[in-house]
Amino acid sequence: MHDLVPIVLFISMFAALLGIFYIRSRENMAMLEKGFNPREGKTKIASQPFISLKFGLLLTGAGLGLFAAYMLDASMSLNHNVIDTSPLYPALIGIGGGLGLIISYFIEKKYWDKQKKE
Repeated sequence: MHDLVPIVLFISMFAALLGIFYIRSRENMAMLEKGFNPREGKTKIASQPFISLKFGLLLTGAGLGLFAAYMLDASMSLNHNVIDTSPLYPALIGIGGGLGLIISYFIEKKYWDKQKKE
């Protein structure tokens, strides 16, 4: 039974990739038939000026959340408590990442509001 796992995994990955490319080419052909350029609809990184800020703040927030979870876990283990701290890590990573994205939103909003006034 365990010998089939790599084979099934390889076949399913190949089928998924083949399906993605097939659907993408069908979509491009349909756009060409309707008179649209398929390359114009694709988003480019250059058209998203705050993408690096957003990812930077997301990863910083997640890192700070992980650090806070580690510090809380270490302080709880010093007291020899029997509290399960395993849910602490994903929760604080999510909270930290979310706070990073909220900060990114306010920075972008401030920038775009300033651009509107000019």
